[in-house]
Amino acid sequence: MSDAQPKPVNQRIRVVIARVVALLCLPLLIFTHSAWAGVPILREAFEVAGIWAIVAAVLGRFWAILYVGGRKNNEVVQSGPYSICRHPLYFSTTIGAIGFGLMLGSLILAVVWGGLAFIVLSQTAKREEKFLRAEFSPDYEEYASRVPQILPNFGLFQTAQMVTFNTKTLRTNLADALGFLALIPLAKLIVALHAADWVPAFVLP
Repeated sequence: MSDAQPKPVNQRIRVVIARVVALLCLPLLIFTHSAWAGVPILREAFEVAGIWAIVAAVLGRFWAILYVGGRKNNEVVQSGPYSICRHPLYFSTTIGAIGFGLMLGSLILAVVWGGLAFIVLSQTAKREEKFLRAEFSPDYEEYASRVPQILPNFGLFQTAQMVTFNTKTLRTNLADALGFLALIPLAKLIVALHAADWVPAFVLP
């Protein structure tokens, strides 16, 4: 039996998996057309909801990084966003994925993108927690028994009056945030291509 201790998850692997999944879904994005395109009020409602979801995802990621930046594998962060769920970064990312689907005007795409993000990130969270449980037991066990993994419980919120943050990690997250914001013009471009009939597409609710 091996006595090797679990190691922190290589986040580059998560990024590569996410990009591969996105590429596999690219034909679904390009060659599908919203069934609600002919209902302006619904189409606008989906777009507005999608934009707000993406903005919420960006703000949520910044909020989480302010608390955990540079500390993730060194201590059990339990305040701020980490008091309502153990992986607020992953929750925010899932919200952003749902928002992208909504901006394309499709409930199915919102569910598919959100569902894929949730599955991939849930598996990543489980691998991360093997290390965290081994490294910080019993503190992490007690934390995990109180706080949900990804879906938040806002009734648990608590925070310190003062919070310090790692500027280098915040800058790195800024690049990720800009990637999320790029989903907004990308979705608008895809919708415009469909509206102009420049690409063949089948209708998707």
